Amino acid sequence: MGSSLRAIIFKSSRQTPTPLMRRRTGLCEGLAIRMICCIMRSEAGDSDMNKQQLSRITSEAKDICARSGGRLTEKRQRVLELLLLSGTPLSAYELSDAYGRVSEESMPAMSVYRILKFLEDEHLVHKLNSTNKYVACAHIARGHAHQIPQFLICGKCQSAKEIAIPTSIVDDLGKLVGQAGYTLMNSQLELQCLCDSCSMSAS
Repeated sequence: MGSSLRAIIFKSSRQTPTPLMRRRTGLCEGLAIRMICCIMRSEAGDSDMNKQQLSRITSEAKDICARSGGRLTEKRQRVLELLLLSGTPLSAYELSDAYGRVSEESMPAMSVYRILKFLEDEHLVHKLNSTNKYVACAHIARGHAHQIPQFLICGKCQSAKEIAIPTSIVDDLGKLVGQAGYTLMNSQLELQCLCDSCSMSAS
């Protein structure tokens, strides 16, 4: 990916954005730069997830899809890799923009949504309902067996961490909801927090 990626970065830097493009991609510009840096650091082995780790996770993801009769196509794999390398949850539109900047072709947001639906059905990604964004499952390379996923979301940097809680806690919550005259429809919890890094910088 090295030479082609540098060519894409060069081509992107030579484009003259129109006012419409600035409005549409203004918030995505920092994301695209961050994603490109993550990929370059991954290839160099300097990121939290290096090239070998990424390869191992995507290989396991392919096996998971194959066992259910599906297939992790190249485009599906690229979207999954973007989520794995991102430091924060991404929306379909952010993924569409990032995909176009690190690939030689564009991908409409509707196509991204279809891919995300497939990845979600395979339990390779999770949707954060509070933000309408997506994160890669943290357990793909760990046998893919986990308890009910819950998410800690930093209100400052928007980073998200997947944790697992015992099913007994969710069962107790369901009973409390039932006693209040309601039925629990979604056991996924998304807790607004402050990560250690942001907490230290604020102090």
